[in-house]
Amino acid sequence: MTDAADMSPPAHGVAGWPFGRSAGAPARPASLPDGRPWPRIRVVTVAGAGAALTETVASVLRQGYPELRHDLLDPAAGRAAAARILSVPDPEHLFWLRAGDLLAPGALTALALEAALTGADAVAGLRVLFDDIVRGLDGPGAADGGILWRRDALAHAIIDADGTLDAASAWSAIPADRRSLIGRPILLHRLDAPPPPPAAGLSIVSLTGTGTRGGAGVAQRRLAEALTLAGHRVAEVTLSGRPEAAEWRDDFPQAEAAVAAAAPDLVLAGNLHGATRSLDVVGRLARRGPVGLVLHDLFPLTGRCAHPRDCGRAASGCDAACPGPDEYPELAPGRIAGMHERKRAVLAGAAPGSPTRPSAPWLLANSDWTLARARELAPPGSVIEPVRLAFPTAVFRPGDRAALRGTLGLPADDVLILVSSVIVDGPDKGFADLRAALQAVAGPGVGVVAVGRLDDPARLGVANLYAPGLIADEALLAAWYGACDLHVTASRHETLGQTPIEAGLCGVPTLAYRTSGLTSAVIDGVSGRLVPVRPGALAEALAALVGDSEARARLGAFARIALESRYSPAASALSLDAVFRRHGLPSAPTGPRFAPGMLGHFPFAADLRAGAAGTVPAISRPLVRRLRRAKQMVFGRRMPLLVRRCLYLAGALRRSQT
Repeated sequence: MTDAADMSPPAHGVAGWPFGRSAGAPARPASLPDGRPWPRIRVVTVAGAGAALTETVASVLRQGYPELRHDLLDPAAGRAAAARILSVPDPEHLFWLRAGDLLAPGALTALALEAALTGADAVAGLRVLFDDIVRGLDGPGAADGGILWRRDALAHAIIDADGTLDAASAWSAIPADRRSLIGRPILLHRLDAPPPPPAAGLSIVSLTGTGTRGGAGVAQRRLAEALTLAGHRVAEVTLSGRPEAAEWRDDFPQAEAAVAAAAPDLVLAGNLHGATRSLDVVGRLARRGPVGLVLHDLFPLTGRCAHPRDCGRAASGCDAACPGPDEYPELAPGRIAGMHERKRAVLAGAAPGSPTRPSAPWLLANSDWTLARARELAPPGSVIEPVRLAFPTAVFRPGDRAALRGTLGLPADDVLILVSSVIVDGPDKGFADLRAALQAVAGPGVGVVAVGRLDDPARLGVANLYAPGLIADEALLAAWYGACDLHVTASRHETLGQTPIEAGLCGVPTLAYRTSGLTSAVIDGVSGRLVPVRPGALAEALAALVGDSEARARLGAFARIALESRYSPAASALSLDAVFRRHGLPSAPTGPRFAPGMLGHFPFAADLRAGAAGTVPAISRPLVRRLRRAKQMVFGRRMPLLVRRCLYLAGALRRSQT
């Protein structure tokens, strides 16, 4: 029989909450990642006359958090009662919940995990604002809270006469480095009056080299979507449709005219090297207004390459001795030194022929490692800011693994190891190490799922291989992730690493090397395991996880909780909002007000956001794959200058005939 609560659309936008069936949240492991018990939490609600308490209490009871006490205070003695609660040293954490408001599904688990991982004195999340419908979402700082407090941080907190905590003043009194903000709903806040209209957002141009396909292009598109939901007006502009001309092209009059016509407050640029090997266009745009350059890779900081690997020339000055001028993004050796100087001039904000610094782009780093590398390689005085990438957290979510395997035709009982990349056997993906690790665990009961371009699947050398190829639909990609038990990557060169986060959001832990941006994408011991970069380390750890189903399940559950909090579109938009504020761009006084559609990025929403399609190029025809394999047999992954010039001339001729 259908539950009546499931049939009526909820005013707060969360399906079946708190009485009917709900998508809820992943099952919480019995202890914290390091083995400590979950912290005890005391929820405090002032229960005034006529207050709507039934839903409030039910939302607390349905948290699935046993280490919990819920106190209902009589407002007549509220301040004294609250003072007594504050004076008792146990439990360590407190949460004020207004009568009539509801905790969101899984709120206390998400808050407690973030508090345990960061040691923060206060952890806040998003509020869903509703009356008869959802009116929007916002962040912390408002008087109605949605914050988990460490008791010691409230020693000087202001308590109102009825026992309510002055959350806004308590939050602002805590040093910024002792506060943490997670990008998922914590509180469903019932409005007493219609909210004021949100502040006008910024006009932003999202600028890419050749569009939003592929890893970095997808990341750039997701940032633009997050900013749109934060109330900004975002227009997408592409520099060029001629990737074969990138080595020789620096001017883009049509694209630059489109940017000028938009008259943006900010240009958010990223993944430009598919259209040009220089940053000249960034320099021209930065002289007109602010430009944020997202470091999807390190190309803006080098003379040619996207990842310097072990080469030290990016720090001392790239030149013709570059070890890989024929590797993508290719550049003739004689041009590398000059290109590096031109890039550094742009990053320093110096106009051509001028020693002054009229403008410089902000460098936006998507991981701690990228932030450190940017500070090492960028010109002195460069503005370098941390940001979070955005992921569609309602599309990449845990599913019924058995059902997904049945739908995809995968074996029901095998341990399935996932490898995923746009180009699985790409030179920067550690293919030799990956193959060795997979072969070390190959055998009956163990299968491998390889998602991405793999022209010769036999090169992996494993039985029980399932290779669906490139998957351009996010929902289908999430199904393949969710059908697997474990994700593994042997890459050593990632500014972040999107696949570990996508897998973790689907409840699948990742095994990776402890290097580069992967140290942010994989939270060691929480969303997966990191191993040292040494021969055999990946194979040893993979064998251990293949044989430990309990560890995989535990890591997968934590992965979903932690990564949803840190990499949702809301978390990304909040990180960008902080950058805007630091640099004087106009913004709302208490942070962005998100559109109601932002709620659809969380699996418990009644109306879920759909996934994108067309995220990667179509699978190549068999003839193209054979030609590519033949080329690799002759040249490897390199593209000699003569071949590049022929492709350029062929592209120019083709366009002249259309």
